[in-house]
Amino acid sequence: MVLEASGYTVLAASSGPEALELFASCNVDAVLLDYSMPKMDGGQVAALMKVMKPYVPVVMLSALPSLPENAHSVDAFITKGQSPETWLVRLAGLLEQRQSAEFARGASAYRFPAAA
Repeated sequence: MVLEASGYTVLAASSGPEALELFASCNVDAVLLDYSMPKMDGGQVAALMKVMKPYVPVVMLSALPSLPENAHSVDAFITKGQSPETWLVRLAGLLEQRQSAEFARGASAYRFPAAA
């Protein structure tokens, strides 16, 4: 996978409920979430994730040409037709924003994946 080849550790879930369980039990720096998945759509999952951990950036990935109406909780939207490099740039930008915000609030520790 592109993310792993770029130095990120990837946790995978095969359904919305599984993604929420993983998200609740693991310390993650960001989420790349498909809109179409079993049992819940990505908009529903993103909204619940933002309630649980509002500081974690959520990127929606979809074959749809624009952000679905119920996916307003996401921090970024990427269509499946965009290049993997676009995903990486968008993710890196969100992680930088998060790091800057935490620094401004006086956070003392960061857990960001190493770039390859």
